[in-house]
Amino acid sequence: MHASYLMWGSFFAVVTVLLFLDLCVINRENQEVSVKKNIYTSAFYITIGALFGFWIWAHLGEQSAKEYWTGFILEKSLSFDNIFIMSVVFTFFSVPRAFQHRVLFWGILGVIVLRGIMIGLGATLLHSFSYSLWFFSVFLIYTGIKMLAMADKSDDFADHKIVRFFQKYMRVTPEFHGKKFFVRKKDPVTNRFKLWCTPLFLGLSVIEFMDLIFAIDSIPAIFSITTNPYIVYTSNIFSILGLRSLYSSLEIMVHRFKYLKYSLALILIFIGVKFFLAKLFGFEIFSVTMSLLVVAAFLLGGILFSLYKTRFN
Repeated sequence: MHASYLMWGSFFAVVTVLLFLDLCVINRENQEVSVKKNIYTSAFYITIGALFGFWIWAHLGEQSAKEYWTGFILEKSLSFDNIFIMSVVFTFFSVPRAFQHRVLFWGILGVIVLRGIMIGLGATLLHSFSYSLWFFSVFLIYTGIKMLAMADKSDDFADHKIVRFFQKYMRVTPEFHGKKFFVRKKDPVTNRFKLWCTPLFLGLSVIEFMDLIFAIDSIPAIFSITTNPYIVYTSNIFSILGLRSLYSSLEIMVHRFKYLKYSLALILIFIGVKFFLAKLFGFEIFSVTMSLLVVAAFLLGGILFSLYKTRFN
C-alpha cells in the first residue's frame, strides 16, 4: 500500500513543527544546553518517532507499522556511527560546544534533503531492475564484514580527502567567527574583501559528507525491510531528527560505546543474510516481528556489553 498525499503532508507538518521547536524554542540562543535537558529532548524525539508507527498502522495496516518500527530501530542503531563521527569532527576542528547545535541543526536539514534524493534513486532503481535487492543484500553483508574488520580503527580527519579538498580550493579562516559559516575578509594577496568559510562550515561539510557515506549503508538496509518509499523515508528522518540531542546527551561518554560498532556490523550482516535467504528460498525466513526483535537485541546487547567492558574508564 502506498501513502496518500494526506500522509505525506502530515509527516512533513510534524517534521516542520519539530524543527521549529528545535531551532526557535529549545535552542533559540547559541548556548550550551544541559545534559539533563538533552536527555529529555532526545527521549521526546524517540517517543514521537515510535508513536508515528501507530499513524502508519491506522492508515497502512499492522504489517506496514511493524516494517516502520523495524526500520526506525535499524536506522537509530546505525545513527550511532554518526555520533562517533560527530565527536571526532568537533574535536578535530575544536568546535565550541555553544556552536555545535548550529552545525548539527543545519546538518540535519541537509540530511532530510539528501536522504530524500537517495531514497528516490533507490526506489527508482528497484522499480527498474528487479535484481537490485540481490545487490543490496550482498553489499550489506560485505559492509558488515568490513565494519567488523575495521571496528578497532579510529577515525582521523587530518588527511581526510574532503578536508584537504576544502583547504585546497576554498579560503578557510584559521579562527572561528562566532556562529558564522562564512565571513567577508581581506585577501592578503589582492588586498580585496572576499568570501571566506570558517572552520564551522568545514565541520558541517565533513559531517554532511560522512552522512552521505553512511546513507549508502543504511538505505539498502531499510530497503531490505520494505520497499515502500514512505516507510523508508519516514523511518530514516525520524531516526535522524533526535540525533543532535542524542549526541549532546552521550558526548561525554561516547568513548564508553567503543564495542557498539560490532553490533552495528552484525545488524548489517543479519539484514543482508535475511534478505538473501528470502530471495533464495522464495519465502521469508524471519518475519518482520522477528527481525525487529533481533535488531533490537543486537543494539541493546552492544550497548550493555560496551558499558560493562568500559565500566572502569
